[in-house]
Amino acid sequence: MLGNFEVAEEIVQDALLVALERWPVDGIPAQPGAWLLTVARRRAIDQLRRNARYHDKLAELEHSAVQEPDDRLRLMFTCCHPALSREAQVILTLRAVCGFTTAEIAHAFLASEAVVARRLVRARQKIVQAGIPYRVPGDEDLDERLGEVLAVLYLMFNW
Repeated sequence: MLGNFEVAEEIVQDALLVALERWPVDGIPAQPGAWLLTVARRRAIDQLRRNARYHDKLAELEHSAVQEPDDRLRLMFTCCHPALSREAQVILTLRAVCGFTTAEIAHAFLASEAVVARRLVRARQKIVQAGIPYRVPGDEDLDERLGEVLAVLYLMFNW
């Protein structure tokens, strides 16, 4: 039914565990083998449904990702624009993309919240004043700009 011996084996083991839990309470059924087979079959059907739903959702996500770029990616490229200092890029990305609070960022940078708040305000103002677009750069600028984004990602995950 499942087409996978290992998964079928796990489902039978699950059915046996259910029997160990239920039989002491409910009593051993008149036909224990049929009871185990029914429980295993129902678990297999549930597994097949979960797998089908998972694959449908995955295909839906892939389809939506192809149609529209992720806003977080555009936001990250905006936050990591080369017109901003590396520190401003990291702080702005942590705040805008990752959702860290000003206090959390200040703690990470060993700075006061007021200092980090001012840096955030200045970085946002620079984005507006410089007219930095909210978009993923085109092919001609992507190589240059990708380095900034990757550097900020590296710093975020290694700090």
